[in-house]
Amino acid sequence: MKLLMITGDRSLAEGKRGAFYNTLEEFHKYWERVNIICPKTPRGSTSGGFEVEPLFDNVFIHPSPWPLWLQPLWILKKGKQLYRENKFNLMTVHEYPPFYNGIGARLLWKKIRIPYILEIHHISGHPKAADFKERIYKLATKCFIKFDAAKAKAVRVVNQHQVPYFLSKSGVPREKIIYIPSFYIDLDIFKPMDVPKKYDLIFIGRLAKNKGLNLLLEAASKLKIQIINFKLLIVGTGPLIKFLKFKIENLKLQNNILLYGWAKDSAEVARLLNQSRILVMPSYNEGGPRVVLEAMACGVPILATPVGIVPDIVKNGESGEIIDWNPVDISKKAIELLDNTNKYQKYLMSGLEIARHFEKQATIKNYAEKLQSR
Repeated sequence: MKLLMITGDRSLAEGKRGAFYNTLEEFHKYWERVNIICPKTPRGSTSGGFEVEPLFDNVFIHPSPWPLWLQPLWILKKGKQLYRENKFNLMTVHEYPPFYNGIGARLLWKKIRIPYILEIHHISGHPKAADFKERIYKLATKCFIKFDAAKAKAVRVVNQHQVPYFLSKSGVPREKIIYIPSFYIDLDIFKPMDVPKKYDLIFIGRLAKNKGLNLLLEAASKLKIQIINFKLLIVGTGPLIKFLKFKIENLKLQNNILLYGWAKDSAEVARLLNQSRILVMPSYNEGGPRVVLEAMACGVPILATPVGIVPDIVKNGESGEIIDWNPVDISKKAIELLDNTNKYQKYLMSGLEIARHFEKQATIKNYAEKLQSR
């Protein structure tokens, strides 16, 4: 079978080897050919675009040469061309506000009538909005998603409760919603290592508002009152980097918090996790986050808000701690876990067992087979 993937992820066109690349390393083996349509990157021009070298011999990437607001028309134009040349059998559509992928897929479907599956990894602003923009996006999703999903063969979700509940309440038929995990953990990379623990807490993710970094810094300030020399490692880049630097100085946390920057690959992420005692994820909304499972696979207990996959896999007192969107609660539970050796070991062992259910090869095989059965 041949597959067309419509995505907002530009990383492959930018030459990055992140989560999407790591997925395709295994995923491409199940398809004769994979074409990927994505938005314009900084390398593209408004007229000519550029060519991207194929990956794994059968994965071809087609970034738009046009501005983002024209993305639905690029999907239509390039999709029709690819269909004439390759006759793909199925489309997957990574959808989120402002819905240009879904609109483009709907236009393309009207022309070629090839079935497509919407993939909704998380609802922006749900369960909690980080700002006014996310509140608007949540409302827009609630109003638009029923129409958006009307012609789709199915709607894929990647957590079992949070997103399916929102979609069904917003008018998407429950029988259209299928759960297929998107967290593919390479257990040869993410595993416990015999390295010294350098950091008490670690955060890994994009430095953006929905990640709850404001809560994390306020919690760190309260934590310092009881553990003066604690260490927090923040790994990632993003639009909040200047804010974080200012806030760290303002709270006088320069000796406690290290802004690490971007981790170049999975091996580096695994090493940093193993050098840390606890992963803290105070996000307002997520589809995953994947790093929660990566931490579990490394034997690192987690403190996380009830977003995305977290309510599915974290049970208080069994495999981790659910934290409130509250700096006091975050700091209190961090101190308790750092001080309680028995609870720490219990979470460590439970996390290792949970992570095994998301082993990369088996989970990607399940994804490919579920798509091909549609």
